[in-house]
Amino acid sequence: MADDAAPLSDDDALLATLGYKQELSRSWSSFSNFAISFSIISILAGCFTTFGQAWNNGGPVAISWGWPIISAFILIIGLTMSELVSAYPTSGGIYWWASKMGGPGAGFFTGWLNLIGLLAVTASVGYGAATFLDLTLDTMSASWAKHSGLKTVFVLFVVIMVLAALANIFSGHLLAVLNNISVWWHVAGAAIIIAVLIIIPDKHQSASFVFTDRINNSGYADNKYWFLVMPLGLLLTQYTITGFDASAHLSEETQGAAKGAAQGIWRSIFYSAIGGYVLLLAFVFAVQDPKAVTKGGGAVDLIFGQALPQKWHVLILVISTAGQLFCATACLTSASRMTFAFSRDRGIPGSRLLSKVNPRTRIPANAVVFVTVIGILITLPALVEVDVNGAPVPVAFYAVTSVAVIGLYLAFAIPIFLRWRMRDGFEPGSWTLGSKYKWMNIVAVAEIAVICVYFILPFTPTAIPGNKGFSFKYVNYAPVLTIGSLVILAIWWFASARHWFTGPKHTIDEAVTEAFEG
Repeated sequence: MADDAAPLSDDDALLATLGYKQELSRSWSSFSNFAISFSIISILAGCFTTFGQAWNNGGPVAISWGWPIISAFILIIGLTMSELVSAYPTSGGIYWWASKMGGPGAGFFTGWLNLIGLLAVTASVGYGAATFLDLTLDTMSASWAKHSGLKTVFVLFVVIMVLAALANIFSGHLLAVLNNISVWWHVAGAAIIIAVLIIIPDKHQSASFVFTDRINNSGYADNKYWFLVMPLGLLLTQYTITGFDASAHLSEETQGAAKGAAQGIWRSIFYSAIGGYVLLLAFVFAVQDPKAVTKGGGAVDLIFGQALPQKWHVLILVISTAGQLFCATACLTSASRMTFAFSRDRGIPGSRLLSKVNPRTRIPANAVVFVTVIGILITLPALVEVDVNGAPVPVAFYAVTSVAVIGLYLAFAIPIFLRWRMRDGFEPGSWTLGSKYKWMNIVAVAEIAVICVYFILPFTPTAIPGNKGFSFKYVNYAPVLTIGSLVILAIWWFASARHWFTGPKHTIDEAVTEAFEG
């Protein structure tokens, strides 16, 4: 009874106006909120694991020019979302905004797109961490390398996912501490890697190579370079700088969320864009033999093997792998909070179970387990070995990253467009774009539409039925998962869900909500 009588904080009062009582532990600072998005973006993860996609599809040009251009568009997207989270700081985040501004249907589809994207990004980051852990052990031990393979990587992936789940279930405060440590690990780690790649290699590439050289290892004709091949390489940037919606999903656990979560989104993008660009330029300048990198599939580890003695090579791999482990843990946190919030509003089958919060730790443990299991299942195709033009290429991994990008960014596009449509009818929070929303929201939606089209395209001609050498193992299954999911959701919505899904449900008495709003 004492807790019921205690006065509500400003955060709890704002949450009450949105219809929710404070169930989760509000123990995160604004810095911790920024830290989780910064950790999920993780330049020590995406810049390493999807480097090969940009190298094979565009080469240095896709990296040196593609990264800053796409980063600028992503920052615009982030700024529009910062305004939204300031007005509606709830764990439901993206889908809650869509429901508020566009009704239950908009909320239903946004919620599922966001959930699909978060499940995919958690799986892809976990698998990337497993790949780099395996690379690290390969580099350190010849006996490990002798028995390493796709099955070994997958086992490591499962272990990483389970350990990340245990860390998430144990304590919300522990997660905040881990994310705070992760920020400094990423900053110091990236600085060390850049310094090593500047000082240690015997030679470096010219600026002309870094900013003008083109590579097409996709199998497509060179006359498709600018309109097909190079845009596919932009997955490096679009995938790396994603997951910043975590600041929204953790807003119910953040102190001063209306301002802190808004700043967490755009600042995590801005600082990651700068740090990631310097890091990527260091990679490309350090290339010793470009043809060997291409022949080997474009993996960034090939650059380290060429340019560095073993001890420095191992150091870089250890720094990156640890950063990716931090990232995987943070991704699981974000995805589980979105699962909890969507389940709280009965948007997911098994909602009663998934929306339960452990009364002692105040953590949605069932949601954590759900995300872990689904992440493992959708990554099973990575057990199939694939090569393109004779070089090993992780097609299944790139497909999962494409699903992550498409699901997340489509989910972002819906509330961004709805806010633009509302115009002056939108009531901003303490952090607002002012009149700049009029052009920023439209630019954000247009960029998302373009990249979603590109990332469902086949990565190589052998993925197109009827072409010479076609095999299902080359197929980018991102469109199968995303379009198939949308079709199923549409059928489900019109056949059933529209009759019972009413959008966000209040967990606090309506009279209390009205009193706070008044």
